[in-house]
Amino acid sequence: MANEIFEKAKAVLAEIEAAKPDAKEALEQFRIKYIGSKGIVKSLMSEMRNIPNEMKRDYGQLVNSVKQGAETAYQRLKEDIEAEAEKSQANELDLTAPAESLHLGNRHPVSIVMNKIVDIFGRIGFTVAEEREIEDDWHNFTAMNTPEDHPARDMQDTFYLQQSAEMLLRTHTSSVQARTMKNNQPPIRIIAPGRVYRNETVSARSHCQFHQVEGLYIDENVSFADLKQTLNFFAKEMYGASKIRLRPSYFPFTEPSAEMDVYWGLNDETDYRITKGTGWLEVLGCGMVDPQVLENCGIDSTKYSGFAFGMGIERQAMLAYRISDIRLLFENDVRFLKQFSAAL
Repeated sequence: MANEIFEKAKAVLAEIEAAKPDAKEALEQFRIKYIGSKGIVKSLMSEMRNIPNEMKRDYGQLVNSVKQGAETAYQRLKEDIEAEAEKSQANELDLTAPAESLHLGNRHPVSIVMNKIVDIFGRIGFTVAEEREIEDDWHNFTAMNTPEDHPARDMQDTFYLQQSAEMLLRTHTSSVQARTMKNNQPPIRIIAPGRVYRNETVSARSHCQFHQVEGLYIDENVSFADLKQTLNFFAKEMYGASKIRLRPSYFPFTEPSAEMDVYWGLNDETDYRITKGTGWLEVLGCGMVDPQVLENCGIDSTKYSGFAFGMGIERQAMLAYRISDIRLLFENDVRFLKQFSAAL
């Protein structure tokens, strides 16, 4: 009886060594047959009770050899099958097939228009100046000749920081002009694009955070004629406008001040709507820098003069692309954004 059990264990070991399953399914059957919870190795171990005591040690060693052989064979066969599968998959790849196309992102319309404005003024010598968005009261208001009782200083228009009544989110990029004049002597010729903040209710016509670009030119003998020719160049390059007009206005930091309109035309119903039937469209505010602003920033107003202008970039984008609602510029709707020029 014991000899038969020994011979059976040796036969199982020979079967394991000769087994060559060539697929995952056959390998799984091999595992179940030999080393599964109800497999042959388990049954061989249960035969230990039928082996005489003097033969138990030899039989135990034999069964352990069968178990180890089965486990080693299973691991080796598994690795061989997986390697063959990877090789087969690699052979199936068509290395000459065209790659999937990469879809470029799109520039935001505000970025497109901002870059165009920067490029236009860059061609006539204006350099870009950038500064902080968290600003102090002096650079944002006082330096720009804004009176203490001016409505712009009110809480309903300005985001003041809680920890300091003197610190705020800049309400215009004029603060960049103030810092530039404070730290540099003329000639100064800059444009200042960037984010600004107003404490306003979000609507189809306004937003609490938007973008501005302001320009500043200070040198000896700068006149209103220089301002007009600069803006005339901008209007032609930006809109293809053949005519501009300057209407008297008021800003605390310029004197005299003006609003600039471009002749938009009346080519379709939209033109009639946005120009209210006049063909003229308001684009920006401008004026000669008030001498007091120059003095505030340490520049001799008896020797130097200058002009400044400013515009909202969202407004320019809405005009350029005929966007009816400013909120579309902030909602990040891919369906809207993918209509604009692809990123370069």
